[in-house]
Amino acid sequence: MAYRITLIPGDGTGPELAEVTAKVVEATGVKIDWEIAQSGVDIMEKEGTPLPQSTLDSIKKNKIALKGPITTPIGSGFRSVNVAIRKELDLFSCVRPCKTYIGVKSKYENIDLAIVRENTEDLYAGVEYVQNSPEALEIIKLSQNKIRENSAISIKPISAFGSERIVRYAFEYALRCGRRKVTAVSKANIMKYTDGLFYKTAREVAKDYEGKIEYEERLIDNMCMQLVQKPHFYDVIVLPNLYGDILSDLCAGLVGGLGVAPGANMGKDIAVFEAVHGSAPKYKGLNKVNPTALILSAKLMLEHIGETSAAFRLEKAVADVIAEKKRTTYDLGGVAGTKEMAQAIIDKLK
Repeated sequence: MAYRITLIPGDGTGPELAEVTAKVVEATGVKIDWEIAQSGVDIMEKEGTPLPQSTLDSIKKNKIALKGPITTPIGSGFRSVNVAIRKELDLFSCVRPCKTYIGVKSKYENIDLAIVRENTEDLYAGVEYVQNSPEALEIIKLSQNKIRENSAISIKPISAFGSERIVRYAFEYALRCGRRKVTAVSKANIMKYTDGLFYKTAREVAKDYEGKIEYEERLIDNMCMQLVQKPHFYDVIVLPNLYGDILSDLCAGLVGGLGVAPGANMGKDIAVFEAVHGSAPKYKGLNKVNPTALILSAKLMLEHIGETSAAFRLEKAVADVIAEKKRTTYDLGGVAGTKEMAQAIIDKLK
């Protein structure tokens, strides 16, 4: 019986990446019945929204989606579709494994860690007030001159509920994947109430895993230095939303860049898998971009649905193609296009 899975092509280079990734997944022998759903800049022109309700309904129905990159305007335009999907479906955990592969240019070797990022709270909650709005002026007044006049204001909510479930997810992920340690990261020495609550909650959760998984804490600034100096000391890193977003890119840099960085957004019973990188619209239709990140995201999807053997074979095929460097994209030292690299991976799976 085939798995019914929503496939969201996205925009920019997303559709070509989604197309080749679907073919690679099918080459594993796992039967997939793809249900195509649209999102992003292209569908906005037709539907008036970058995230149609029909797309959300498809994900809710099928419980699993594989999503291509979607453009997020900087400083103006619609808010991030990626963030909207996570919030609408309560995909509270963003898991981003960072692993080195032979053949990918990096300053480090043998890195294998995972970022577990809270997805629904923090500054990404989108509670913002424009400069000189009544709400901003009232907050400035309540702050007793701690905030300058003419300030735009964002509010940072951190709850015990959100902190508890993301930290518990990190510990359960560590147990399930045979990991040894969870490191909670925040800035509680400065933000004593919000980040302090995150640490307080994490410590309570950690008590349930004593003797099974090691627990430690790091401040976010120190963590950045630690990861650059000695990344091998770390295993599973759990963070609030904004810190997690920043550290995800840092860790992707440790293993060679966003082109090899997969991601999974997990809720109670819904999961959306996506590459960490953006849509790179300037490369749209050029058959040039590296498909590895989305293909590795599909590997995480296969693991999620219980097709572990297919997931293992898929990752090995990707690793072998990268190591050989004969049919890889330009960023991996080759001259192949997106389709040609995907075909090389398919050939390995046969």
